Amino acid sequence: MSSSTANPGDLPATELLGLYRKKALSPVEVTQAILTRIEATQPAYNAYRLVDADAALAQARASEQRWLRGEALSDVDGIPAAFKDLLHVRGWPTRKGSLATLDTPQAEDSPVAARLREGGAVLLGKTNTAEFGWKSITESALAGVTRNAWSTAHTPTGSSGGAATAAALGLGPLQIATDGGGSIRVPASVSGVFGFKPSFGRVPGYPPAHNGSLFHLGPLTRTVSDAALLLNTISGFDARDWTSLPQTGRDWRIGLNDGVRGLRIAYSRTLGYVKVAPHIAEVIDKAVTVFSELGAIVEEVDPGFTDPRPILDVLAAERAIRLKREIPPERFHLVDEEIREHVERASPYTLTDYVAASEQRQSLAILLRHFHERYDLLLTPVLADSVPKLGERANAPFSVPFNLTQQPAASVPAGFDVNGLPVGLHIVGPAHRDDLVLRAARAFEATQVQRWPSVG
Repeated sequence: MSSSTANPGDLPATELLGLYRKKALSPVEVTQAILTRIEATQPAYNAYRLVDADAALAQARASEQRWLRGEALSDVDGIPAAFKDLLHVRGWPTRKGSLATLDTPQAEDSPVAARLREGGAVLLGKTNTAEFGWKSITESALAGVTRNAWSTAHTPTGSSGGAATAAALGLGPLQIATDGGGSIRVPASVSGVFGFKPSFGRVPGYPPAHNGSLFHLGPLTRTVSDAALLLNTISGFDARDWTSLPQTGRDWRIGLNDGVRGLRIAYSRTLGYVKVAPHIAEVIDKAVTVFSELGAIVEEVDPGFTDPRPILDVLAAERAIRLKREIPPERFHLVDEEIREHVERASPYTLTDYVAASEQRQSLAILLRHFHERYDLLLTPVLADSVPKLGERANAPFSVPFNLTQQPAASVPAGFDVNGLPVGLHIVGPAHRDDLVLRAARAFEATQVQRWPSVG
């Protein structure tokens, strides 16, 4: 096979597949190009915690031979993929961004790693995460500071900041991340890439996450089509996750280009309680206008609930208990001080508090199910203000409600703020209507001129 592009790292997975089929490009060439780019960008951006170059090249060579024989295992065969370092990959340690964890290789794959390995994907390594996925910036004593792909003075936020930076810089087309309160969508927004939080249970997870039923696994990619391609592989039932949804055999690429004509779409600039910076509102207002131009019926309306973040504060007690059970007492002092303080603040909550918060969560979910009887989709901003600088936290209150309700939601690039940094549009769908979110994101994406940060 011979290369037909200056840098294969810039190509989406869907295009790589076409070139593999035509024998115009090799998985080895693609993997080598991406590994070279990772090495070149790592000092400045620090997207990866672990890169297994030897194993990746061996997998790429095996894939190359399968494509030459016409025996590709799947549509991810030979496509480079990476995993947020909260997810187990056999043979690699899962450090979760923490000095308190052990550098012991895992004995088995998580469901997402197992499916990508079975499909012949090239497993590149682990991307950086905030410690235990807890904080909204991707900085830790273990792995250092990860920087925004568009500006090294700014953060990619968290906790999937490494995956978002990797996607934006072309350091692997398929990035698998997690979202317990915005950790896919917020980094995607500030990095100018597509981030999708599928319906809860759509993508199985194992071992159980600290934040339990708030935890979603999903794609961070440059394009909506790549996210749909990845979802085909990683979604469906796994016996190790008792909450995983049934395997439907659905191809999430089917219907992706059906557009939004006739869909009833609600637009809430503030959700009724968020103060949004005018320059962010301007970008999102313009993006929403596109949906009207595409034939959707758009109405500006608030869903009708108050700020639900106090519910999350109570439910965080579960996260604190799981963390304390995972980390031996003699190593707990190695956990970031701010996280230890969070754990202590969660301790006074009682079972009564937890039940009350769970009931409030249920009421919120029911309210939104009724809301979606009237509206097919809900649009909001992702961030309420500009991309924060290193060490600062994002003002991102729009994501939490939809982890509480377990709905599918995505961030799609919508433009740039006054500093020239990306702004994401938040698209929220009804329960289990992942297809509608992907379809709307693709319709909007098709109207935009895609831009990527320079990598030198």
